[in-house]
Amino acid sequence: MVITPDRGSNPRTSTRVFRTVLAHPMDQQSIRHIDFMKMSGAGNDFVVVDNRSGIVSAPDVFAQQVCDRRRGIGADGLLLLEPSAKADFLMKYYNADGSYGGMCGNGGRCISRYAYLKHLVVKPEIRFEALEHIYAASVLHDRVRLEMKDPTDFRMDQDVEVAGRLVHFHFVNSGSPHCVIFLEENRSLGPDLDSVDVQAIGKEIRYHRSFSPAGTNVNFIEKNISGAYVIRTYERGVEAETLACGTGSVAAALIIHEVKNAPAPVSLQVRSGESLEIGFQKNGDRKYHEVSLSGSAHVVFSGKISYEFSSQSIVDFD
Repeated sequence: MVITPDRGSNPRTSTRVFRTVLAHPMDQQSIRHIDFMKMSGAGNDFVVVDNRSGIVSAPDVFAQQVCDRRRGIGADGLLLLEPSAKADFLMKYYNADGSYGGMCGNGGRCISRYAYLKHLVVKPEIRFEALEHIYAASVLHDRVRLEMKDPTDFRMDQDVEVAGRLVHFHFVNSGSPHCVIFLEENRSLGPDLDSVDVQAIGKEIRYHRSFSPAGTNVNFIEKNISGAYVIRTYERGVEAETLACGTGSVAAALIIHEVKNAPAPVSLQVRSGESLEIGFQKNGDRKYHEVSLSGSAHVVFSGKISYEFSSQSIVDFD
């Protein structure tokens, strides 16, 4: 795997060159060099591949390979750009565990900037298809604003038993299912957000029978001493806490408005330290429209990966 740093979009860019070596015989006929771009949406990181040619034919396995942080490129998920008859392109998102993720807010922002940087679209106003819905995005330098689907399935003031204690939560589908937990309503979880065991508690709620069979993402929220809302998210599919979650931040912002009557736009500080801004309009009881997600979409680095399709694995770059 050979990496070329991006020198203009992210001051944290690495200048190193990497090679990934796996010890097994290589059939040259089955090996292809695949271009990719590693991107970060406010800390939520992705491997992005132009798949208009269909070179990635088993995306679930490919996602597991390239998202592996020790033996692959390393990412929360894989974004594939494919042809669409309805929009500029079709986005397919796969979680790091290979499961089909459906919609990803930060992923949608990153793939929009990718398409613009690669001149696959000529204007910074982009339309793409995902899960049979057309999304609109606007690219402004290294920031992208994405118009989201209207939220559904609000469930307010619910309780779930976790490790022998009741956890009070709210729920909404903001493109993906999200459980939203205010720390001030659940002081048994810890004195502050940093002390919450997001991995253990998030995992137990994610797999709880109340959310079966699909499961849920789990978001923990606190208002800090400066008055800003801070969020930590356990993401299904990644099966771990991520540095940012777009649909999670959207879900949290809408629940914050419902519970705290916070006006739009709502800004949330994610685990990476960056902030995501969520805009919306409300028309009636829990009827939201014009929901938007804005934040950074950085290029971390770009390069080629040598991939053997017969074994579905990364091989030494020759």
